[in-house]
Formats: sequence, structure tokens, C-alpha cells
Amino acid sequence: MAQTDGLAFNIGAFTSTLFLLEFGADKFITHTAAVASRIGVSELIISLLTAGAEWEELAVVVASLAQGRSSLAMGNVIGAAISNILGAFSLGLLCCEKGKTVEFDRSSQIYSLLTLALTTAVAPAIYFSTRITWLVCGPLLVVAFGFYFVLIAVAIGRGVLTAPEDSDASDEDGDEDEAEDDDARSMASSRGLLANSPGTSVRAHPHRDRHRLAYHSLYLAFGFLAICLAGYVISQAAMNIIDRLGISDILFSVIIIAIATTLPEKFVAVVSGYRGHPGILVANCAGSNIFLLSLCCGIIMIDTKGDLDGGNVAVSELVVLWASTAAFTATVWFGAGFPRWIGGFMIVCYIAFIVLEFTVIHGVAD
Repeated sequence: MAQTDGLAFNIGAFTSTLFLLEFGADKFITHTAAVASRIGVSELIISLLTAGAEWEELAVVVASLAQGRSSLAMGNVIGAAISNILGAFSLGLLCCEKGKTVEFDRSSQIYSLLTLALTTAVAPAIYFSTRITWLVCGPLLVVAFGFYFVLIAVAIGRGVLTAPEDSDASDEDGDEDEAEDDDARSMASSRGLLANSPGTSVRAHPHRDRHRLAYHSLYLAFGFLAICLAGYVISQAAMNIIDRLGISDILFSVIIIAIATTLPEKFVAVVSGYRGHPGILVANCAGSNIFLLSLCCGIIMIDTKGDLDGGNVAVSELVVLWASTAAFTATVWFGAGFPRWIGGFMIVCYIAFIVLEFTVIHGVAD
């Protein structure tokens, strides 16, 4: 009975803490954008840091590594990357207007190619988890993330690419500022930008600006602490559930944690597809996976040096990751005329993948 109660408690803690994680990520990103705009940081930099960046996933990865469950961290990264495509991108396609051709612009095509190239390079490195391989690849991936950040920033600055668009659609914080000041800047959502509209004159109110800066800085710190706490609780609860049920770290993280932590991406995809914003749909998916497979994977490789505590992801999971990324890229380049059919096919593939994870890939062995 005590074991059953303990399992129920950990499941409840895992589920409820997801709300804290998403709340913290929302506040952290929103108020980071607000603080940056008030201290004069480029909107371009903020757009790259907020659109598609998986800060909540990074929190879970770091917390898992800190507690010695590196397999949980790696499984979460791979599972989230698969879920972003087969779970989120597919939902966005399904929600597109029936009979309407989806037009993906040049920037979307370039982002999708970058995602495919990174996945093609990283998948073999993840599978061959030797000390030498990961000691070399880990730092390279972290550096690659920084290089990607700078390269995209320069390309956008020169007009070659367009900046990743806002992800969510909420004006809560903008409404608060509007109540304080008639000429306050319009606030985008939890993953958007806060900036003056072009050509809009803004009266200077130093006292109010200082007040707002302190206000947003406080919420930024609060959001960061919420992310850290949630990451720790989720990883600890996940470990307790895994130990009590006797299942694989990889299985639980690839399916359960990945689906749970990518719920915001699925919501963004549905809204983007329904409202006819394919650029947001692609940026949400591509930006998230580039963040996961470069920065998050790099941190795991540097920390573990090829020695995962509970085993590495299976080759079949990496094949699914690469195949789904290839399908994502092909859709952006050639499949604009059949979005709903492609989305439905991807959903079916994701359901099949989940079933195979429990029954074949990990079910038989574990």
C-alpha cells in the first residue's frame, strides 16, 4: 500500500510540476524580452533566444545530470526532438485550412535544412557513445550552437533570412504596461518580442522606466527560479516513478517526459496552423530541435563523456528522429500542397512509434 501511495504521489508531483515549469518558462522568456528592450539589447538577439528555444527542456536536462541520471537527460532530448516534428508540426499541418496550399518561405526552407544537417551529423555521434567521440563532439556542438546563433543573426541583419516569429499569442503583459502608460510598447507573448513599433514616438519617463525595469527583472528572476525548481522536481519524480515501475529511463523520457514538456510547442503549432502562419510553425519546430540537438546534447556529452548511467537511446529511435526530420524538411520544400494529408500521416507514425517503444524497442528487452 505504501508503495502504491508513493507511486501516486510521484505521478501527482510530476504532473503538477509541469504547470510550474511552463509558468516559469513563460515568465522567464516574457520578462527577459522586456528587460532587454529597456536596456537597449537588439530585438534580433531576443528573437533568436526566445523563438523556439527550449529553456524548459534544458532545465530538465541539467537537473537530470545533476542527479546522476544522464540517460534520462538524453532520452528527453531525443524524445522531445521527435515529438516536436511528429507531434507538434503534424498537428499544425492538420489544423491548416482545408484545400488551401501552405506557402513556406525561403527562411523556413533554410531553417529546415539546417535542422536536417544537424540531425544527420549528431545522430551517429549519439549512437557511438565512446569517451573520445563525445569529448570531441560535446564541445563542438556547444560551439556550433553559438556559431548558429551568430550566423543566423548576421543573415537576418543582411536581409537574407527573416527572424523567427513569435510563438505564442498572449498579450497579458502588454496589457499591464498599457494600463501604466498610454505609449507603452506592445508586448508579444511568452516567446515573443517587446519592442516599439516602427515610426512610433515614445515619451521618456525615467521614473516609470526604472520601475518597469525593476518589475520585469524581479519576474525574470522569479521565472528562472521556477524553471530550476520545476526541472529538479520533474527529474526527481520521474526517477522515483521509473524505479518503482522498473521501466527504462530511456523509455520513460523518450515518451512520457518528452510529450509532457513539449505541450507548449503543440499548442503553438495548432494555433499557427489554424491561423495560417507557416513561418511560426516551422520556426517553432526547427528552432526547438536545433537548440535540443546542439546545446542540450553538447552539455550531456561534455558531462558524461560517453558513459550514460542507464544506457543510450536505441538505433531505431535515432532512425525515427532522422526520418521524421527528413520528412519535415521535404514537407517544407515540396509538400505545401498536401499539408493535412502529411500531418495525418505523421500523427499515425507517431502513434505507431509510441506503441513500438512500449512493446518492442524497450518492452521486450526491459
